[in-house]
Amino acid sequence: MTRLSATAWEIAACLSGAALVGAGAWWYAHRKRPTPEELELARRQLLVQSGRIVDGMLLDVCEIDGATGQKLTMLLFSYRIGGVDYECSQDITLLQTLVDLTQIRAGFPCSVRYQPGNPQNSIVFAENWSGMRMGLPAMPVYGTQKSAERRGAHAKQNRAQTQA
Repeated sequence: MTRLSATAWEIAACLSGAALVGAGAWWYAHRKRPTPEELELARRQLLVQSGRIVDGMLLDVCEIDGATGQKLTMLLFSYRIGGVDYECSQDITLLQTLVDLTQIRAGFPCSVRYQPGNPQNSIVFAENWSGMRMGLPAMPVYGTQKSAERRGAHAKQNRAQTQA
């Protein structure tokens, strides 16, 4: 026998290797890939679990056209880390059941969660966390009937306290 002749076990090993490579290629081509929504959910969960919190400011809420023609609701916000200003946006279309868009006003402060090694990866809202500041003081608008009634009620309370 010469070295050039193939034995039965060498042929079987080559066929087994080719079948294994073929099965691996088929699995790689047909595996379940995460959807963009699943990737965004995983990103928000990572930031809620391990992100740092910094003070930020809400800039705007706007709607833009998505790649598939759907409307996306984007939240624009800014924050500063180590002397570097960041302006970012977050797609809150899927979170609209959790986010009250009437409470978002430009110039209001918020809390931002960001990834320490990648500060531009940040969020203001997640499924179980919100960076909105609740309890901001309501600014009275003078000249309206309700504000005049409040001023009158406060004046009566102040007079009653000083007389007592």
